[in-house]
Amino acid sequence: MQVLDLPDHGVKTKHGADGHTVFDPIRRRWLALTPEEWVRQHVLNHLVHDLGCPASLIGVETPLTLNGLSKRADIVVHDRSGQPVLLVECKAPEVPVGQAVFEQAARYNLVYKVRYLMVTNGLRHYCCAVDHQRGTVEFLQALPPFTLMAPGVGP
Repeated sequence: MQVLDLPDHGVKTKHGADGHTVFDPIRRRWLALTPEEWVRQHVLNHLVHDLGCPASLIGVETPLTLNGLSKRADIVVHDRSGQPVLLVECKAPEVPVGQAVFEQAARYNLVYKVRYLMVTNGLRHYCCAVDHQRGTVEFLQALPPFTLMAPGVGP
């Protein structure tokens, strides 16, 4: 798989009768190793190991209904009270992170109403803070640690 612009925390892979697979520590199962799953697993490791997001508060491929259609959000991080605080949309490295990806994340955020959004293809990452009261979006250099994403909720 391609080297990504994300920290490498030892994503577990194996090759078996079902082909190449990757272990998802959040869903606790082996999954087909696709380019998008490779990116998703690196992002999950970054969230847990670098930003301090508790694994128990992370949802992966979380179902949502948007305009009557069933969709899945790649990654949703919740605070300790269960409120979503971060939505991450992952794409394969060969998929450009362009307007369509931002629009997809924004549509999903109509449902989740998170403060923080990230879109990434593993090579390019865009993070932003959304102020729903003012209707503004501020692009960030990087996501803040979990303690700042979900302040006042304790360790």
